[in-house]
Amino acid sequence: MEGTLCGAYEQHRTGGEMMEETITPEERMMLEETIQEKIDEQGFRWRKVYFGGGSHMKNWMDQIKEVHGDVNVAVEEADSTGFRCYEEGGEKMYRIWARQT
Repeated sequence: MEGTLCGAYEQHRTGGEMMEETITPEERMMLEETIQEKIDEQGFRWRKVYFGGGSHMKNWMDQIKEVHGDVNVAVEEADSTGFRCYEEGGEKMYRIWARQT
């Protein structure tokens, strides 16, 4: 599956150069909310149904698979930039995608 973020939330393009910036959790969530769907290489449309991490992510995954079926669910690791607790703890964040049928 092709990626959906272009890195805009971690760096801004200025005159062809990349400049690093600090981003607040609120700004990061606003950017994440703009990512709602994507289309894969085979032309299938996917809808984001979950964003987060931690122990409850597995519960979400199980429920989503039960509703949509294993073949219609994909997981993508997301950048934790802007979420201090994830960044400092080295925890991973994920997006769960459900294929639209």
